[in-house]
Amino acid sequence: MPTTTESGEPDHPTVADLGEFGLIERVTRLRQQPDGTLLGPGDDAAVVLAPDGRVVATTDVLVEGVHFRLDWSTPEQVGGKAAAANLADIAAMGAVPTALLAALVCPPETPAQTAEGLAVGLWAQARAVGVGVVGGDVASGPAIVMSVTALGDLQGRTPVTRAGAGAGEVVAMCGRLGWSAAGLAVLTRGFRSPVALVNAHRLPEPPYSAGPQAAQAGATAMIDVSDGLLADLGHIARASGVSIDVRAADLEVPARLAEIGSAVGVDPLRWVLTGGEDHALVATFGGAVPDGWRVIGEVLAARDEPAVTVDGREYGDATGWDHFGPPTHGRGAP
Repeated sequence: MPTTTESGEPDHPTVADLGEFGLIERVTRLRQQPDGTLLGPGDDAAVVLAPDGRVVATTDVLVEGVHFRLDWSTPEQVGGKAAAANLADIAAMGAVPTALLAALVCPPETPAQTAEGLAVGLWAQARAVGVGVVGGDVASGPAIVMSVTALGDLQGRTPVTRAGAGAGEVVAMCGRLGWSAAGLAVLTRGFRSPVALVNAHRLPEPPYSAGPQAAQAGATAMIDVSDGLLADLGHIARASGVSIDVRAADLEVPARLAEIGSAVGVDPLRWVLTGGEDHALVATFGGAVPDGWRVIGEVLAARDEPAVTVDGREYGDATGWDHFGPPTHGRGAP
């Protein structure tokens, strides 16, 4: 028989024990909102400042068994990962974040502690960029699904889309590539180290400030690497009507990736080129590249169809993650 506290609440309550509104109160209490939040959780909708007069908005979904496994990651890491995926999209538009909203679907028997952990991770990322979690929803379902929406502000700048790259420009990246894919490879083989690589899969570290930095420096197109470098550069190529050539020698392959690649029989360059979920930023520039960015290729005029090549040749492996395509090992939790 489950034990209870003096107040009569179970020692380890489930979300069903708390109920919908009890759960919402538990994950929102004592959370302080920043000045940009005019009205936070508790009403029909939140009210957030939009100083620029335009709002950048993006949303992403994390599904248990597809994007994460709770035997691999803590709830705090999953919540942080959900926030990071959206905040990276805001950065890729050249904007700064202003607020997060979150919706959670979970089975009734889910421990309330798990839901609280998801909220802790979400709030940690929100605080890191100076915003609040201003609202959301909870519902019952067969598996844990977390959807996060991020809002952002352009601060008077033109949004940096995927469609502005031009022939003769350079391609540069900021952040790290291949770490999450290498960490996933380690986890799928039953290991938990090297910890740095495993943690990179559990919780990415996007270079949030690099997005507005690139916009100020005149970036012509930009995207965050969520599905794989080649796949995401393909989005820029098609939207801009250009081709892109990546120079393999200009890509960094850290020693840890090389060591793990050797151990598991994978060319670590494959992780760098096709691995997703690191949320590095990749942009094209017609002028000087800002500090902290590494030039990795060039934009070319498209001969027939827009294409992405490596050292002038089509890459012979899968280029990245596709939810409805054949299985790959670059993203998610199989």
